[in-house]
Amino acid sequence: QVQLVESGGGLVQPGGSLRLSCVASGFTFSSSPMNWYRQVLGKERELVAGINIAGGVTYLADSVKGRFTISRDNAKDTVYLQMNSLKPEDTAVYYCRKGQRFTGDYDYWGRGTQVTVSS
Repeated sequence: QVQLVESGGGLVQPGGSLRLSCVASGFTFSSSPMNWYRQVLGKERELVAGINIAGGVTYLADSVKGRFTISRDNAKDTVYLQMNSLKPEDTAVYYCRKGQRFTGDYDYWGRGTQVTVSS
């Protein structure tokens, strides 16, 4: 069974950093694009970053460019989101999502990890 488990969230002051991790299992991680999303309470889920199977960045939201970096370690079946210079508006639940192979493919998400940026 496919499983995605996020970790690394927490409370951090503005300007601080966090590194989120998403450990994948149940599929060939190295053959799958991966994505990070975030969702603020009462708002739609937003795509933050995407990475292809070769480790190339396929998407980075304008709001996080220059501050966030997505990467992957296929040996550890893990995708990361390095978040620097955090702002209060980055506060959200961050979710890991398995990239779909084709339209209509199974949609796999992690349960999310809370990131709170506050003084």
